[in-house]
Amino acid sequence: MDNTSNIERTESKVELRVMKKKALFFIILTFFFSYLLAATYYILGGRINNIGFIYMAILYMFIPMIMVIILQKFIYKDSLKILGINFKVNRWWMIAWLLPLFLALLSFGISLIMPGVHYSSGMEGFIARFSGSMTSEQLELFKTQIASAPYLIFISTLIQGLIFGPTINAVAAFGEELGWRGFLLKQCSYMDFWKMSLVIGIIWGLWHAPIIIQGYNYPQNPVIGVFMMIGFCVLFTPLIAYVRIRSGSVIAAAIMHGCLNGTAGLSLLFTTGGSDLTVGSTGLAGFIAMAIVNIGLLTYDRKYSKKPVM
Repeated sequence: MDNTSNIERTESKVELRVMKKKALFFIILTFFFSYLLAATYYILGGRINNIGFIYMAILYMFIPMIMVIILQKFIYKDSLKILGINFKVNRWWMIAWLLPLFLALLSFGISLIMPGVHYSSGMEGFIARFSGSMTSEQLELFKTQIASAPYLIFISTLIQGLIFGPTINAVAAFGEELGWRGFLLKQCSYMDFWKMSLVIGIIWGLWHAPIIIQGYNYPQNPVIGVFMMIGFCVLFTPLIAYVRIRSGSVIAAAIMHGCLNGTAGLSLLFTTGGSDLTVGSTGLAGFIAMAIVNIGLLTYDRKYSKKPVM
C-alpha cells in the first residue's frame, strides 16, 4: 500500500511538472512571436488606422494556435483532439452564442448611468471613439450612413454579430481559443476554477499589450488601456472558461469569443460622453456587467448544477 501510494505521488508530481513546463513553453513562444509581429508592424510604419492593421491583428490571433500545433504535434507528439476539438452541439453552444449579446446590451445600459454619459441617436460618441482607427474616407462614409438611418446601423450590427460571430469571427477566435481555453486550460487543470481563470486571464490580457498600446480598444488611453485589458480578460475568462468546460468543446469557446467581438460595438453605438475607460464592453460599464454575470453564474453553479465547476 505504501509503495503504491509513493509511486502514485511521484507520478503525480512528474505529471504536474510536465504540465507546468508545457504551459511555460507555450507562453514564452506565443508572447515572443506575437510581440515580434506587432513590433515589426509598427517599426515598418504600420498604424492602427492603416488597412494593414486588420491583417496584422488577424495573424496575431492565430499565433497561439500555431504555437499549440508546434508543441502538441511536433514536440510532444500528442493529439489535438484532447484539447477539446469536437462538434457535439449542446445547450452551452446556444449560451456561447447569446451571452455576449446580453453582455453588450447590459454594458450599454450601465454606460448610460455613468457620469457625463448620455443617450445619442446620432452615435456621436461611437464616431469619436473610433475616428482615430479609420481613414478619412471611411469616416465620412460612416457618418453619411448614420445620418441617413442610424437605427439601421444598430440592426445591421446586431444581425452581423449574431451571424458572423459564430462563423467568420469564430474561425479567427479559434486561433486564440485553441491556445487559451484549449492548451493552456488543460495545462492549468490542476488549479481550482477561480485560480485557473485568474492566471489565464492575466496571461491573456498581457498578450494583448502590443496592439492595445497602438490604440486598439482604448484609443484615448492606450497605456492605461493595457491594464484595463488585463482587467477585462480576468473578468471575461471565468465566463468563457465555464462555457468551455460545460460544453466540453473549445469550439463553443471560439463561438463565444467570436460573438463577443461581433456584438461589443452595440454597447457604444448610442452613447456620447465618458471615455474608453468608462463606457462600453471594455470600459468600467462592461466590467460591472461581467461581474454581475459572474455572480449569476456562480449562483447557478453552486445551487442548481449537479456537478459544480466553480
